[in-house]
Amino acid sequence: MAVPKLKQMSRREIGKNTWLGLGAVAANLNLKPHPIDYEVIGTEESVGDVMFEELQNAAEQKAGDIVLVLLGGRGAQALHKKLGALAGTGAIDDLLARLHVFTQDALAPMRMNNSFSFVRDFERLLGEDFFSRIGSFTSMQTASDNLESDMIDYARKIESLGGIDLFFIGLGPEADANSHLCYIKPLSGASLNDFAGVIPISESILDHHISKFKAGGTQGSSEDEAECRDARFILTLGPLAILSAKRLVQSIVDASTAPAKVASFRKLVETNVSSDKQEMAQQIDENPGLLVRLHPNCRTLILPDVLGQG
Repeated sequence: MAVPKLKQMSRREIGKNTWLGLGAVAANLNLKPHPIDYEVIGTEESVGDVMFEELQNAAEQKAGDIVLVLLGGRGAQALHKKLGALAGTGAIDDLLARLHVFTQDALAPMRMNNSFSFVRDFERLLGEDFFSRIGSFTSMQTASDNLESDMIDYARKIESLGGIDLFFIGLGPEADANSHLCYIKPLSGASLNDFAGVIPISESILDHHISKFKAGGTQGSSEDEAECRDARFILTLGPLAILSAKRLVQSIVDASTAPAKVASFRKLVETNVSSDKQEMAQQIDENPGLLVRLHPNCRTLILPDVLGQG
């Protein structure tokens, strides 16, 4: 899929959800649902190794800049630790210098240095050496006075760098065994045309967000947690950002601490995704996790416990 042209972005309100994207671009996409040929990897560290290989492959397949979307929370922690360790050796300086790194979701309003922000978690795991060597790091502005305007600028910066080369993504559990990608919530009205969104937060999202940070080792203060629980919005990349990425790599490694992911992943695998565009759009709205079933260049990595084993 070509990089979306985001000079003229439309704004849609679906209930209390605001989506920013294009007019009828996705209506012309040749989206063909496919099954998930997932790979069961033995350990979380091995998943991190495979993700690093994917980054190396992306660098080998093109010259110049590489636009990378990081995955927050538990799913990519092994990768981040590996990158942080290697950054201190100088062994991957050439690769790091080519990286333009973006985040995929955030809670707002919230101080950028809150312990429960993805930025702080990335800093903790990737380390100063990583951030001092990469081409650029752009995060969503969670303390902004104009969230929508800043999200449009964020999307356009991705476009200006040539679009997303490698998108690391996870899977979040939702009610009725549905799931979210980034923070695209079920029944939030996101269409395949939407590149980014600003949507109301829910208590379940806040609980999931804080619990996954704590499971990953974050030791935030009571003040930071209170501020996080006061967040009112989710900033998120949307379906068009996911589908337009040149390569999508999904990692699901935390079913032991988020057991609802077992049922969500089973439904993701077993759902019969319609080829009819209208029915497909309805299925995606009800269960946004199904977007990975539409991406033509997607790889899914899971631990055995995602299948209810071990």
